[in-house]
Amino acid sequence: MPRRAFVVFNPASGHGRGARLMAGYLSLLDTHLPGFRHGITTRPGEESVLAEQALQDGFELIVAVGGDGTWGSVADRIIASGRNDVALGILAAGTGNDFGRNFGLATRTPDDAVRTLAEGRVVRVDAGRVTSAGSPTAAAPGTPGTTSPRYFINVVGFGFDVAVIETSRGARFLKGELLYKATALRQLFTFRGVQLTLTPDRELGVDGKYLLVTLSKGPFFGGGIPIAPAAELADGMLDACAIGDANPLARAGLFHQASTGRHVLSSRVHSRRDTRFVLDFETAPKYEVDGDVWQAEGTEVVIEVAPNALSIVVPA
Repeated sequence: MPRRAFVVFNPASGHGRGARLMAGYLSLLDTHLPGFRHGITTRPGEESVLAEQALQDGFELIVAVGGDGTWGSVADRIIASGRNDVALGILAAGTGNDFGRNFGLATRTPDDAVRTLAEGRVVRVDAGRVTSAGSPTAAAPGTPGTTSPRYFINVVGFGFDVAVIETSRGARFLKGELLYKATALRQLFTFRGVQLTLTPDRELGVDGKYLLVTLSKGPFFGGGIPIAPAAELADGMLDACAIGDANPLARAGLFHQASTGRHVLSSRVHSRRDTRFVLDFETAPKYEVDGDVWQAEGTEVVIEVAPNALSIVVPA
């Protein structure tokens, strides 16, 4: 197990959940991971800055406290560094915490989650990589990791997913999975769909107007929805799911089916598995990377797998 640990706290994660959990996590870390150091973000994208500094200071375990966006940003810096001796640890404090569901870390109690950092095991998993030029819409220009290529650990999404994330930012009362589902229900009636062409390297592509397209390493997104039920973290592949556009009633049906993964049986849904995908749009699109919204610089977005790219601490 890695010994020297640095912990990145994002108090803004989960609409403030990160701030509420911070004192408890600090106390538990003192108990189970004595000698750790930590930093607290004060602006979007600063988790990348803190992770870069931790890498330069020689830490062997970098723990990200937040949700998928925070975890993905820290993982991006670890992978980009090329250091195979550094592992990622995750503590859940976000909205969806979808990547952590693969290891049961999204639902563990804080005590169990922190104990995992000290007593768990290290495994290697794949990542994905967006190679086309783009930048996040929130982080300040020049922040480490805010230009492509950008690594991701869970999912890149286009269309409906981006609209839901941007709309949910202004929510004041709903939290977590309920927030995503309520916002998604609203967007089922208002989102206009997106015209695109999806081209895998070795399979037949698809083109047309789509409600949602995801490229996944993990099966879950949107607070536990198995959007890519067959996806695996260490199989060297990306799983694409392209859901065709439809009227609001048909959209609602697809959304309900997606909650159990049965959407993949619909004739409106196209699933593909490959190591590389090219997506072409009429205008430069926005897309989400592990929950953070990015703006592409051009109309073509290229996404590929990065096999065996990241070490992560998981329950023993």
